[in-house]
Amino acid sequence: MKQLTILVPQAKINMSSIAGTVEILNGANAYWKRMGHRSAINVSVAGLLPSLTLDNGFFSIHPANLAELPATDLVIIPSVSYTDSLVKDNAELIQWIRQQYSNGAELATMCSGAFLLAATGLLDGKSCSTHWKLADQFRRLFPNVQLEIDKLIIAESGIYTNGGAYSFLHLVLFLVEKYFDRETAIYCSKVFQIDMDRTAQSAFFIFQVQKNHGDELICEAQKYIEAHVGGKVSFEALALRLATSRRNFDRRFIRATGNTPVEYLQRVKIEMAKKLLEGGRKTIAEVMQEVGYADDKAFREVFRKITGISPLEYRSKFSRGEPSLN
Repeated sequence: MKQLTILVPQAKINMSSIAGTVEILNGANAYWKRMGHRSAINVSVAGLLPSLTLDNGFFSIHPANLAELPATDLVIIPSVSYTDSLVKDNAELIQWIRQQYSNGAELATMCSGAFLLAATGLLDGKSCSTHWKLADQFRRLFPNVQLEIDKLIIAESGIYTNGGAYSFLHLVLFLVEKYFDRETAIYCSKVFQIDMDRTAQSAFFIFQVQKNHGDELICEAQKYIEAHVGGKVSFEALALRLATSRRNFDRRFIRATGNTPVEYLQRVKIEMAKKLLEGGRKTIAEVMQEVGYADDKAFREVFRKITGISPLEYRSKFSRGEPSLN
């Protein structure tokens, strides 16, 4: 029988990522036993604190003592609210996680739990995922980790990380399939009504314009691009307008925003297209033209590259109004 340990760090925790994980894993184990097998897992919620109170006392957790647990096969780090003191407050727990991995345990993180795992150094040189909204902060703190926020779940060397918020449910299904089998994962998918095999969080991105970089020239360039999103933008002409060379313009733009000028323009256009599609009252052709694309194929290709789905799929998923016919 495998020991699965859900950690309780000293932090504001997303309670659902603990409670939901316990419920699904125990539900999978109960189904497994009904199918005639012996119990496959034992799930514990444990930490170094005797208790943790959350949300002004509305929730409280009383975890088991980590020191009293048997050797663990899987450590699950829940979603936490990142603060500047998160790593310092959990220094002993971070050391414990590192030791468990050395002892052969696998590790799984949910959303922002990746910050605690990255602080162990075990992700250096590896890929991981976390919530797309935390990407810039994560990259600044852990430059040696390859962050891939387009992916919902990343598995590498016995370490499993996933994207944001309630996508932890997909990680739990992944773990159910790993520690039980595909049939049990499908059963849990049906009982808990979680889509199987979702692999990306790209469709949920909100492009966050980076303007606090301190480069006034690039801020002016960004304003110009956003003001002309529906038309043609010549970066040669824009660099000339800003009295700089194209080469210097590109270099400064990438350093300030993390995107090339072309990538930035594409992201601004697609973010505008997403909002228009969410309104549900324009055809895809009308949206394409409004954001400055004349080529249907090019628009669809860029849209899918950035969101992971087609414009039609996006509108079906997120439209607020009555969808157009095409």
